[in-house]
Amino acid sequence: MPRQYLSVIWTGEGNLFNESTKMTCIVQKYGGSSVADVGKLQKIARLIADAKIENNDIAVVVSAMGKTTDELVMMARYLSPKPPRREMDMLLSTGERITMALLCMALHELGHEAVSLTGSQAGIITNDRHNDAQVIEVRPFRVQDEMAKGKVVIVGGFQGVSYKRDITTLGRGGSDTTAVALAAALDAERCEIYSDIDGVYSADPSMVADSRHLPEVSYPVMQEMSMAGAKVLNAGAVQFAKEKNIAIYARSTFEPGRETVIRRLSPGAIIGVQAVVSEKKVERVRLQGSDAGSRFRQAADFLESEQVPIKEVNVAETGSDRTQSKASFVISSQNIYGWAQIKNGLVANVGPGVEIDSDLAALSLIGEGLNRSNVFLLEALNLLAERDIPVLGITTTSFRISLLLPRDRIKEGVQLCHHHWLADTAI
Repeated sequence: MPRQYLSVIWTGEGNLFNESTKMTCIVQKYGGSSVADVGKLQKIARLIADAKIENNDIAVVVSAMGKTTDELVMMARYLSPKPPRREMDMLLSTGERITMALLCMALHELGHEAVSLTGSQAGIITNDRHNDAQVIEVRPFRVQDEMAKGKVVIVGGFQGVSYKRDITTLGRGGSDTTAVALAAALDAERCEIYSDIDGVYSADPSMVADSRHLPEVSYPVMQEMSMAGAKVLNAGAVQFAKEKNIAIYARSTFEPGRETVIRRLSPGAIIGVQAVVSEKKVERVRLQGSDAGSRFRQAADFLESEQVPIKEVNVAETGSDRTQSKASFVISSQNIYGWAQIKNGLVANVGPGVEIDSDLAALSLIGEGLNRSNVFLLEALNLLAERDIPVLGITTTSFRISLLLPRDRIKEGVQLCHHHWLADTAI
């Protein structure tokens, strides 16, 4: 429920009377492309000012301006191929601080009081996993105090503070997580995510020209899309929204109109393939032999020490006497700092017999009811076989079918599957 405030109004005749006034609390998040330069910051300040005039409490989460984060990463890698994670967090957290301070200045020029807060000042508490921290608690007392004074609160996204008092960052797309976690802590009516696109599409529009705009998406479908490579929303942010039942509105910053609402939908409301998503940089690690199981544990321990998550784990005994075994898992290598050095360390740590398949990509069909039978999987395999596109691995969940393909065939595979299930006419 929206929070209620007591407003005290002067009548001009020496009397005071109380009027209970509803103030709606909303959280907005603006991505890097929306805050790319000072001109865009001025436009956003006007949008925020308009929302404030409508009797709203406003908390705004911002990303770093434009390509600032990429530029900071490049500078770090110029100095060190594998920079220390703690220092990377110290470095990368500066990008959002620039944005939030400038946006506050723009709001002040429009006559609105605003205050900028870092993730730690806003009460974003995380674990101590640098570069990929998880939010464990939000203590929004400072945010609430400033909002009670009528101020717009601008929070630096993507960052928090660990229980060890170190600055941490939440990984790529972490500003989404900041926004939704803050909305949950403030009991906000909604969380609005603004970017350069007007919501969620059935495929990456840069890969599939006729991708469909999706007006509504359920939490589990959106979460699977995010985990499979869709860039619109962070998977952790969707998890927060699902747990607290907060609706997320994905909108275009400067071209209002359409939007996608991510919310709880009735089971079975939308059945079948809703999206075709891809992840372009995937590597698979394979182990075989009588000690594959123990060496898998070695590999997992080493990668955990390097804070590299693994997924799609498969460990099985082989041979008639079950004395042999094999293990495999997948790593998303897109945003791992110093991956080449980590990979060399993995081979050295695990020993001979480890095989790493590079140049892979993942194609995922996303939707409800995909695995109630084998129909969708068989159709996908037949489609790809007709084009001689090799399928090098298969994994499934309740809402997803993922296929490993050669990286140089991924665009063709996505277009083929999207046209088969989501276009008016197949190609």
